[in-house]
Parts: sequence; C-alpha cells; structure tokens
Amino acid sequence: MSIERFVPAYSAAAVKDLRERIKRTRWPEVLPGSGWEYGTDPEFLIDICRYWAGSFDWKRELKRVARFAHFRFQSNGPGIHFIRVRGKGPTPIPLVLTHGWPGSFLEMLKIIPMLADPASFGGAAEDSFDVVVPSLPGYGFSAKPGRGMNAFGVADLWAELMAELGYERFAAQGGDIGAGVTTALGLRHPHRIIGIHLNFIPGSYRPFLKPGASLSPEELDFLSTAAKWSEQHGAYGHLQRTTPLTPAYALNDSPAGLAGWILEKFYKWSDCGGELLSRFTKDELLANVTLYWMTETIHSSFRMYFEGAKAPFALGEHERVNVPCAVAHFPGEVFFAPRVWVERGYDVQRWTEMPRGGHFAAAEEPALLAEDLRTFFRQFR
Repeated sequence: MSIERFVPAYSAAAVKDLRERIKRTRWPEVLPGSGWEYGTDPEFLIDICRYWAGSFDWKRELKRVARFAHFRFQSNGPGIHFIRVRGKGPTPIPLVLTHGWPGSFLEMLKIIPMLADPASFGGAAEDSFDVVVPSLPGYGFSAKPGRGMNAFGVADLWAELMAELGYERFAAQGGDIGAGVTTALGLRHPHRIIGIHLNFIPGSYRPFLKPGASLSPEELDFLSTAAKWSEQHGAYGHLQRTTPLTPAYALNDSPAGLAGWILEKFYKWSDCGGELLSRFTKDELLANVTLYWMTETIHSSFRMYFEGAKAPFALGEHERVNVPCAVAHFPGEVFFAPRVWVERGYDVQRWTEMPRGGHFAAAEEPALLAEDLRTFFRQFR
C-alpha cells in the first residue's frame, strides 16, 4: 500500500474543447413556459451553459480545491483520491465522510473546516475531527474500478485507507451511496467503527422480518410512498442500475446533456423551493458537473448502481448494524424511512429532525450537519 500527495491537474486544451462543445450544442425543441415539467428547465439549462462556456473558470475552482491537502491511496484495489485535514483539538476523532451520486468530494468542502476546527466556527476544540474525504471509486480523481465494486467493496477500501493513515478505530458519515458505504462499514468492520452517522437510509435496505411479522401504519405508508416515488421519479436509477453504458454514450459526449442529467437531481433533491440558485451558486453547480466531465466518470459513477443492485442491503435473520448510529433527517430529502423501520436493523441512538436542507446536506446545511456530528460523537471521546 502507498499514499502519495496528489495535485489536481488543469488542462487548457480540455477547457477549450469543453467550451467549443457547449457552443455547438444542438438543443431539442421545447414547449414554451414548460419549466421543469418535462425534465430540466430549458431556459435554466441554456442560461447556465452559456455561463459555463463564457464565464466559468475551472482553473479558479481547482485553486479553491487546492487549499486542501490531496492524496492518492493505492492498495490492491483501484487508486483512491482523498482529502485529509487534521483536527485542531486535543483528541480529534478520525472521521471518514463519503459522498454519493451525482455529487462528489466537492460536497464536503464547506463542512471539512467546521469539523476539523470547530473553535473557529463557534464550537469547542474538544469536538474536533481528523477529517478524511475520499472520492468513491470511479468518481472524480479516483481510478475507475472493474467489475463488482459495490458499497461493501468500498467499505473494505475505506478500512484499508484508514488503517494506512494510522487509524485503528474511526467514525463514518454518509448520505446517498455514502450512506450505503457507511452502513457496510458498520456491518463488515464493526470492531473498527466508533459509530456511524447517516443523512440517508440506503434505498435497498430491508431489515429481516419474521414470517407473519406485522408492520406499523407508519412503515406501510413509507413503503407505499417509496414505491410511488420510484415509479414517478426513479427512471434515472433504473437506467443506471440496468443499462448504465447506454445513457453514458450521450452524457460522456455532450456537456449540455451531462449538465441536464445532473442538475435536474440538484433541483429535485435539494431543499431549494423551486429556485436552484437559492441553494447553490452557478460556480458550485458547474464545478461538480465539470469534475465529471474532465475525469470522464459519468459511466463509472453509474456502475455503482449496477453493482449495488447485485448486493442490496437486505439483512438476514441474524444480521444487524450493531455499531452506534445517529440519523439526521433533512426535510427536503427525496423520501425517508421512519425511525421504527430503521431501528429494526440499526442501533439508532440519536435521531434528529432538521429544520431545513435536502439530499446534499453537507453542501446545503453544513453547520447543521456538523453540529449534529459533534453532538453525537461527543459521548465517545
């Protein structure tokens, strides 16, 4: 195993090519005033692509990212990019933060200093963390994996990475796919895990139910809501877990197509109230899309869905996530399991109903998420 410093590279030629491709976009016909009814709002997408081609500065974004220390970890698996920031406090708890799709490590840039240096944000130095933020395999600056890489495989990689960094035991947090990886850490490496914190419950999670077991009205309502959501809004996921390469041909070739695919999810899944730019700046949105574009990782990111479908979180009779668990429910999340359903398979010791925020919690409400993490893990110091 080895860990080396890593510097994200800038390519002027790649930026020129991107801008030229955006300017050559062949836009589909649209119905006037349709907004987001048929998919990504064409007026919004045309406007942000115009900004992308003319004003967005990828070099400046990479300089912003370079304020953090970047590394590459090489084990027997794919090479992993990660950020590491040591905590400013007497006994920082090692913490690995895992992003999801269609996000990236960029989601965590606001929350990292709040966790590593809480005293600078109105907190106590005693609540600091050594923060490690890896990019999932096949995302961002991490290498593209071969067959079989799912949340359990990523959890094994994270356990190797944290051991190589000198952390025998550590905490873990995640949402979306990151919630699956964090859950897998609790299942596969409980002796290494201090506790886990989730702001999403894996979509494939099913606790073991004895024959004839009855579900509460709350649980039945959740399962019905989740099924309806999947029917109405889950087409992207069905494609990504069944035929990921087919949409990737178009999205890897068209910047506008890639932006339309990704930004629709930021619009629908964030707590933006129908105004996406009230939650994120154009630069924040485009930095994430540009990262996918420059690294050509849209297909490799989709494959986590394909491989994950083969390894769902369906717990067996004697399976349970026994490490201490905290759950933060942000109201703008797409759908969310009730506590009684989660407690069937997790040792839930803290449950927080957040006042605002959505799917991209670390980017939308970093202060709320950071405070919940500090409060939960304080008992383990």
